Amino acid sequence: MDSKKIEFPGSQGVKLSARIDEPDNGITKGAVLFAHCFTCSKNLRAVGHISRTLTEHGMGVFRFDFTGLGESEGDFADTNFSSNIDDLQAAARYMEKEWAAPRMLIGHSLGGAAVLQAAHHISSAEAVATIGAPCNPEHVTHHLMDKMDEIEQKGEARVKLAGRVFTIKKQFLDDLKEQAMNDIIKNLDKPLLIFHSPIDQTVGIDNAAHIYKLAQHPKSFISLDDADHLLTNEDDAQYVGSVTAAWVDRYL
Repeated sequence: MDSKKIEFPGSQGVKLSARIDEPDNGITKGAVLFAHCFTCSKNLRAVGHISRTLTEHGMGVFRFDFTGLGESEGDFADTNFSSNIDDLQAAARYMEKEWAAPRMLIGHSLGGAAVLQAAHHISSAEAVATIGAPCNPEHVTHHLMDKMDEIEQKGEARVKLAGRVFTIKKQFLDDLKEQAMNDIIKNLDKPLLIFHSPIDQTVGIDNAAHIYKLAQHPKSFISLDDADHLLTNEDDAQYVGSVTAAWVDRYL
C-alpha cells in the first residue's frame, strides 16, 4: 500500500489534512471517501486497518480530518454537523480534480450520519456504508448532557470528550436539531451497507434498525457481534474492510 499525506482547502477556507491510501498496483475497484467519528481523526487505528484492507482489495481510500480536528486547521468550536457535510463535499471535489472521484462513501459513527447526508450532494458516489452510525446526529448530545444548560444559557461550554476538552457552542446544538435525517435516509437512492455491533455502548443497535427500516433496497446489515464502538480489535476493523470490498463488487 502506498500512503501519502496531503492538504486540501476545506469548506471554511482553511487547510484540511488528509491521507491517500492507494493499492500498490493502482486502483482497480474505485476510490472511497472516509468520514471519521465525532471528535476522532483520520489516524484512528480502526480507520487505518479498514483502509489497509480496502487497498488490499484494489480500492483507494481518501481519509481526512474535519475542520478543527486532528491535523486540520480551523477552530472546532466554529464547526457543526452541516460544516462536516460541506467538508465532505470539498474533499470529493479535491479527489475528483486531483486524484479519483469517490465512488463510495464510508462513515464511522457521526461520520456515518454525515455520509448519508453528503451522498445526496456527491454525484460520483454509487454506494454508501455506515459503521456504528446514529440514525440522527442529535444523538451526540448525550455526551453533553451535564453541560447542556450551560451551553444554552452562556452560548458555549468547555466539554471533555474522549479525554480531550472541546468548546461546544449553542450553534452546534441548534444545527443538530435542524437535521431531517429520516427523509435523507428514505431518499438515499444508493446501495447501503450498515455495520453495527449489538453491544455498542456508545450508539445503540436500535439506530441501525431505524436506518435499515427507512432505507430503500438495495440495503444490507452486518452484525459486528462482540465489537466495541471504536473497533479497537484489529480483527473487527479488518472484517469491516473485507466485507465492504466484497459487498461493493456488486455495485461498482
